[in-house]
Amino acid sequence: MQPLVGLIMGSKSDWPTMEHAAEMLDKLGVPYETKVVSAHRTPDLLFDYAKTASDRGLKVIIAGAGGAAHLPGMVASQTSLPVLGVPVQSKALNGLDSLLSIVQMPGGIAVGTLAIGKAGATNAGLLAAQIIGTFKDDVRGAVDEFRANQTQTILDNPDPSDQ
Repeated sequence: MQPLVGLIMGSKSDWPTMEHAAEMLDKLGVPYETKVVSAHRTPDLLFDYAKTASDRGLKVIIAGAGGAAHLPGMVASQTSLPVLGVPVQSKALNGLDSLLSIVQMPGGIAVGTLAIGKAGATNAGLLAAQIIGTFKDDVRGAVDEFRANQTQTILDNPDPSDQ
């Protein structure tokens, strides 16, 4: 199937975080592509990727980065597609550096920033599916079913001491 979401990261070491976005996209039936695109080591590749994303059929880009975390903002500067930034937990500042780098975008270049780490990646996949669901009924249905299942799981197991 034609990928609708670009799932990119600054280095291969970001995959243990970003795979949670991929798992959510898989669960909700959203086709995606994955690629390492470094803002600092491969800037020409980054610009080409972002500038051609729409022409290649992508509708949303999820960009995960750690440390200086310039990838989401640099991608957003080169495309009008929605860009969802996932701060990857870093060793130096436990991901706070990544979060602040992604969330502090100047006015006029928007990046939707998610939580640090696994939760952020999972929710980036979910949010990308919700965006895709605005024009693909099957994806919206999968999101609705996912949310209903979450609700039912809580209702079926209200006592936390009852394992």
